[in-house]
Amino acid sequence: MNYQSQVQEVRTHIGAVRGNVPMHRLESKRAYSFSGLPFTVQLAIWDELWRTEDSFWLRLHAYFFLERHIKKETELLEMWPVIVHWQDQVNDWGLCDALAKIYTKILAIAPKEVYGQLKKWNTDKDPWKRRQSVVSLLYYSRTKKRYPAFNEIVQLIAPLLADKEYYVQKGVGWALRELHTVYPNEALPWLKEHIRSVSSIAFTIAIEKMDAVTITELKASRKIK
Repeated sequence: MNYQSQVQEVRTHIGAVRGNVPMHRLESKRAYSFSGLPFTVQLAIWDELWRTEDSFWLRLHAYFFLERHIKKETELLEMWPVIVHWQDQVNDWGLCDALAKIYTKILAIAPKEVYGQLKKWNTDKDPWKRRQSVVSLLYYSRTKKRYPAFNEIVQLIAPLLADKEYYVQKGVGWALRELHTVYPNEALPWLKEHIRSVSSIAFTIAIEKMDAVTITELKASRKIK
């Protein structure tokens, strides 16, 4: 089905918005002519927009639509086959991390399917997919109640320790930080074992939430080894 008229409606409205992300978030709450249609139809319209419009702001509004539907498991499961392909158009950290918030929610209720996709992205030539493969594992752990097993998480972190891409390393650090929050007893020994393989970029982020004594110990360990 062709949704060009609905996409044009969104394009016209968002094109008139001037401001930062909070302003766009506020504007995203407006009702469009299609806002009363079934969820799957609205999703198809936003999918059309995401795939055909090369605009950060337009895609951000597509994300805002998803964000409003993350509390219903049925809708999360319905959106996965569609939005798994949205990662193909990601070319910046903002949209990458926005999708991570959605992907991690679906990971909690469809772990086998989503983890399998993250595993594929882990070795992809696209650095944003590699970043996504670790950021989606835990996202901000405080927002989750169910997590992948420790071994499943480090299985995807370990191959990226030597990755040369800056934003991949930022993602690795993020994943290590949240890993320590969720699995402190397992994460600390693992980090010590791989301490020299962790880049300075990832290490700085990984230790953000640790206590001063542990930070000092890890820094000393990096120097000794």
